[in-house]
Amino acid sequence: MGNDFVNVALQFLPLLAILLFANWGERLRQQGAPYMAPVVVSYVATALLYLAAFVLGLAFMLSATLPAAPIQIESPAWLGFGVLLPSVIGLLLLLKPVRRLVARFTNLEPDHPVHTVALALTMTPILNQGLTLGIGLKTITNLIAQQVEETGTAPVSLTGLWAQNIMFVLIALIGVGWLTRRSFRQSLVRLGIVRPSGRDLLIGAAAALVLIPIIPILMSLLTNAGVGVDQNVESLTELLTGALFATPLGILSVGLAPGIGEESVFRGAMQPRFGLIITSLLFALVHGQYGLSLATLVVFGLGLVLGLVRNYTNTTTSMLTHALYNSGTAMLAYLGIQFLTQQGR
Repeated sequence: MGNDFVNVALQFLPLLAILLFANWGERLRQQGAPYMAPVVVSYVATALLYLAAFVLGLAFMLSATLPAAPIQIESPAWLGFGVLLPSVIGLLLLLKPVRRLVARFTNLEPDHPVHTVALALTMTPILNQGLTLGIGLKTITNLIAQQVEETGTAPVSLTGLWAQNIMFVLIALIGVGWLTRRSFRQSLVRLGIVRPSGRDLLIGAAAALVLIPIIPILMSLLTNAGVGVDQNVESLTELLTGALFATPLGILSVGLAPGIGEESVFRGAMQPRFGLIITSLLFALVHGQYGLSLATLVVFGLGLVLGLVRNYTNTTTSMLTHALYNSGTAMLAYLGIQFLTQQGR
């Protein structure tokens, strides 16, 4: 369990360091002091991440053409388009003329170091999707299933789930200036994390209660319209989350952990700068286990609703909606499994 937390923390460490240096540079800039040294560190580190991704994409593409490739690549074209292109765009977004162009339709400031790295890092969910689709959901599912069979452990543990979302909270806090430009209380206010009123609680609960039945109905309508559910998505999702849905603590954690972590980053830190549509799109793409499927469209719709809740109330309320929706759907899945188990006896 401890290893799960450490492994997740190490994966997020480069991103936390980039945001910390960028905020340090912004604090110096606001003070009128020389600020380029930490800013350059954050820009170079971001550029190195994308250069590494570019090289990785090339390596995958080349290995896909070899007779004895270590991994069966389902779509070398997706690796080229979905990994190499976002890597190049991520590098271009570090350039001031490109930032000025993007600033015309967002609330980003082109000279703000934190806004610059945040803008460049928006390519990481797209890059991750390209890598997922290139390798293929079926291949990834088989690899994870093989790992589970060999180790006897679930691919996503409760510790890993909470560790990931604790890191999301840290990204949000450090991203808006905690430890450098803002106090902890000021950072919470910037994120929209406040003590909810009775009205906020009612709105959050009502939104979740509406979403829980509406989304399955919407999926059913789309399926009947010819937009089918990808069996590979269902298999991978079951493999990743099936164990979590099997216990009350897992069901509670599936709601609370992403509700707190993902909302802190997307609705708290990002939405005030990137706007509702871009933030919801990135929210959908960061769920890489869905590939590009009906489930991705549903998550995009969920992101829009959560974003509207955040706009009309605060991030705490969108956290409540997200947590209740996730736990509600997990509970329905658990009850469905129990019902089928009873029927099979």
